[in-house]
Amino acid sequence: MTSPWPAPSGPPPEFSPAPRIGLGYLALSWVTCYALAVVVSGVLLAATGTAESGTDQPTWVVALSALGLWLPFLGMLRYTSSARLTGNVRDDFFFRFAWRDAWGIPIGVASQLVLVNLVMWPLREAFPDAFDPADVERRARDLVDAASGAWIIVLAIVVVIGAPFVEELVYRAYIQARLESLTSRAWSVVIAAVWFTIVHLEPVEFPGLFAFALVLGICFARTKRIGLSLVAHVAFNVTGLVLVLAT
Repeated sequence: MTSPWPAPSGPPPEFSPAPRIGLGYLALSWVTCYALAVVVSGVLLAATGTAESGTDQPTWVVALSALGLWLPFLGMLRYTSSARLTGNVRDDFFFRFAWRDAWGIPIGVASQLVLVNLVMWPLREAFPDAFDPADVERRARDLVDAASGAWIIVLAIVVVIGAPFVEELVYRAYIQARLESLTSRAWSVVIAAVWFTIVHLEPVEFPGLFAFALVLGICFARTKRIGLSLVAHVAFNVTGLVLVLAT
């Protein structure tokens, strides 16, 4: 019996192995973006005359500095997707959501109100000068104090939307996901959490940030999509911002 379908013509398709990003490319791409971001932020602060003002900077400068930090990373992700992966940014970086990702709201709130305090409590008891609560929240307090009127909205957009979005793409959907293919799920969660924590450059915040980063890493590892960890990150930052505004 002959097939009703015509025989295939032309050469057989070539086998294309699953794309893989090595540790060298992963580290070099991050370092390059971070260095570029530091240069852009430095130029911006020098141009605006706020380079010597420390954390006491106008909200618009904070927003522009954040944009200068985010754009190199977003550009790198786009390039990596097209040059090293499938070219579909949404699939390459697990940009998917489900209704059950709403569980990220209580996860983020509980992480801010309960988890961070549980982690910090013994450290505050043992080292009260090194882990003074006022020092832990100083950066957030400085940002809020520098904002007034409509600038609070701009600050909220930066802290609540922009930072979680970019950080989850970079540290979970890019770094953690690629590390898992190179090591293991457990190690990828831990290494990405350490990476995420150190880059915040505030040692007094490290214990709480690391604990929360582990939560975010587990959220991503269990779902293999960015939705749950992103919602949790947003809820965490919202809760922190509300706490600072309320005191």
